[in-house]
Amino acid sequence: MDLRVLVVCPDQESASMLMQVVTSEMGMSAEQTPSISHGLKLLGQERFDAIIFDYRADQASEEFLTRLRQSPRNRTTMLIAVVDAEFNARPVFGLGANFVLYRPLSLERTRLSLRAARGLMRRERRRSPRSKVNSSVSISYPGATEFSATLSDISDGGTSITSARVLPDAGKVYFEFALPGQEQLVRLSGEVAWQDSSGRTGVRFLDVPQASRKLIQTWLQQAGAKNGDGAAATAANQTTHAEQSSEVKASSAVSNAGNRRTELRFPCKIGAEVYRLGTSTPNRCTLSDISEGGCYVEMPTPLAGQSGVEILVRTTELKFKIRGQVLATHPGFGMGVRFMFRDTAEREEILRLLAVLNTGPSLDPQLR
Repeated sequence: MDLRVLVVCPDQESASMLMQVVTSEMGMSAEQTPSISHGLKLLGQERFDAIIFDYRADQASEEFLTRLRQSPRNRTTMLIAVVDAEFNARPVFGLGANFVLYRPLSLERTRLSLRAARGLMRRERRRSPRSKVNSSVSISYPGATEFSATLSDISDGGTSITSARVLPDAGKVYFEFALPGQEQLVRLSGEVAWQDSSGRTGVRFLDVPQASRKLIQTWLQQAGAKNGDGAAATAANQTTHAEQSSEVKASSAVSNAGNRRTELRFPCKIGAEVYRLGTSTPNRCTLSDISEGGCYVEMPTPLAGQSGVEILVRTTELKFKIRGQVLATHPGFGMGVRFMFRDTAEREEILRLLAVLNTGPSLDPQLR
């Protein structure tokens, strides 16, 4: 899996450190530019898994972040912002940042944060496994005659095609195709996620009728069975199960980035204690679906909505307290909590936890 990172940073010393960590230590491919205008050009041409941006709180920086979130190829890409130590990062999170690094950069903290970010990027890439396919697809969109292209791979959420024609970056595109071994046609609409100069285009599905979704899922299951690895065979079922099990959690772990569609979470099971603010009575609980912005607290009797809480995490690796606010309660299941950071040190504790989670699916609570 080749994760791609764009580093937009005019400070050569900081850029060199970031490139060293990203490429040499973490094995990701990266492109670096000191120019915001060149960075914007690259956003329009290529798809990246993460963008590290040196934010300077000026008009050029604001324009970059605005255009990033409007970019058809990169609007959901992970954003890691570099800001001054004394800078209030809340506006940057409001503009869509997922992580923040503070100047002057330290090698240890940079490694920690980027290690956590890399784990989240990998999980996001694996969320919807794809299977190879070679089928003809008919494509149409407003203002153009229908034409044919070739499906290269497909998942429950999207596909990539090869076409001699450039598809529109904005607006719906309509697709009609039959998967190998099936007679019924799949009909759906999608939007362009990325395109490159070789004629390849990544498509994100938008409106998929139930009959067409069933055809895709059935084919993915059959393709996985033929491959023998079972990955594609269970992809659709896993997606459906994840959607069902997360219905009661959908409003819980809210990111400070303010964009819940791009919220990246670590599924986990971490033993913890939660206290209502101002009390000393511990409530045993389990943390799950944790991100930089919040988590889901599993407990039979959740605290009343909008309560201030303090969560004590004690594992073999870490021990820290973090404050939060209850956003949603689900009796019998638990509650969604948004983290309320009082300083950068508390945010770094969460980043450290995410980095540790990157080494395994769960953490055991430390015995007293």
